[in-house]
Amino acid sequence: MNDKILLGFIAVLPAIVVGVVVYYFLSSFMKNEERRRRFLTVRESQGKTLPTRMASYERMTLFLERIKPNNLVVRTLAGSMTKLQYEQTLIAAIDQEFEHNIAQQIYVSEECWNIIRAAKNTTIQQIRQVAMSSKINSGEDLRQAIVNELMDKRAPSAAALSFLRSEVKDLF
Repeated sequence: MNDKILLGFIAVLPAIVVGVVVYYFLSSFMKNEERRRRFLTVRESQGKTLPTRMASYERMTLFLERIKPNNLVVRTLAGSMTKLQYEQTLIAAIDQEFEHNIAQQIYVSEECWNIIRAAKNTTIQQIRQVAMSSKINSGEDLRQAIVNELMDKRAPSAAALSFLRSEVKDLF
């Protein structure tokens, strides 16, 4: 009886080994095939979305350049505005520019978007700090103080631009 069981087991053993090997190879093949399909799908979608993403990075670069304090005061003349009016005008220009580009967050990484928002908020904070000076009496004085005080400092948007460039490099 034991001999029959042993002979039966020996007869079935090659089939079990072949079954395990076939299962392993088929499983491996299916995983590779799924990876290949996923890769092709991603590559195809990147070909379609890359131009849109690049346009978004370009728009965010333009935004960051436009909110640099020196660039901002060149575009926004103080005229006969009071210090408070000019401060509000500069901040409104930054906010308007930001709101105009808010949809771009879909195409950049979350980290990049957070850095861009931080650059915007820091720029506004710097303008407010300069405006707090009691020596400044008019919009033109504020404009001149911003140029003088922030010219030597690295603009908050410069760090964001560096990060933006590195993210674009990673796309290629």
